Amino acid sequence: MISDITLGQYFPGFSPLHRLDPRSKIILAILFIVGVFLAENPASFLLFIVFTMVLILVSRISFKVVLKGIKPIIFILIFTSLINIFLTKGDGAPLFEFWVIEIYLEGIIRAVFMSLRVIILIMGTSMLLTYTTSPIALTDGLESLLKPLKLIGVPVHVFAMMMTIALRFIPTLVEETDKIMNAQKSRGADFSSGGLVSRAKALIPLLVPLFVSSFKRAEELATAMECRCYRGDKNRTKYKELKFRGLDFAWLFIMLLVFASVILFKILPYRYELSYKIFDIIFYRI
Repeated sequence: MISDITLGQYFPGFSPLHRLDPRSKIILAILFIVGVFLAENPASFLLFIVFTMVLILVSRISFKVVLKGIKPIIFILIFTSLINIFLTKGDGAPLFEFWVIEIYLEGIIRAVFMSLRVIILIMGTSMLLTYTTSPIALTDGLESLLKPLKLIGVPVHVFAMMMTIALRFIPTLVEETDKIMNAQKSRGADFSSGGLVSRAKALIPLLVPLFVSSFKRAEELATAMECRCYRGDKNRTKYKELKFRGLDFAWLFIMLLVFASVILFKILPYRYELSYKIFDIIFYRI
């Protein structure tokens, strides 16, 4: 399971998504996230599912790699879905009733939409940012977009560098965790048996060397940056200047169309009735 975490990994390539300006990809990701949270009906979710599939195809990244990034959150999805199903009350008669357990159509709809929202968010933002954007390009893009905040004294470059380093070291820490776990297992450590308290205690031999290794890596990185005369953005020049191209404007236009469609679906009067009709067909007529 540890090796299945792909968050923060960068997959080099020459796809249209890889060639986009990092600033446009950050803007696309923001619009994507806002649009997914605004979606609340089948039409909106179907639109984002299609758009996410297009992103995966255009990025030329294996679909297995994308699904691999979803595996670590399966337990969270199942747990939150069950909570929504069992705790959400509806206006009509329950679909299932046993003792104090009542399952309503509204609870199932909320659980399905919640799961879809999380999966789409992870897949879409990974395609737009970490999977197709190098850490250096992501730093430059963040710094460029946040440049107006320098007028009020915000250390934009430091903030962008911190965000990028944090994302960059997620795969490194995951790999280090996997190595430490295998080393501790070879010494007789057991991380899977026993109760919750026993498993928590078993993590101590894992967490201590992981923290020590993390601090050591941070110190080595700071030393390496100082040896290369890194002084933040003071007198700093860029080897590659960022420029918006026609491809960037095309993707931004497509994203704006998707965003506008979600807003339109949101204000239409049938947004809730359509959801209930679809689930009514599934549970009562099939």
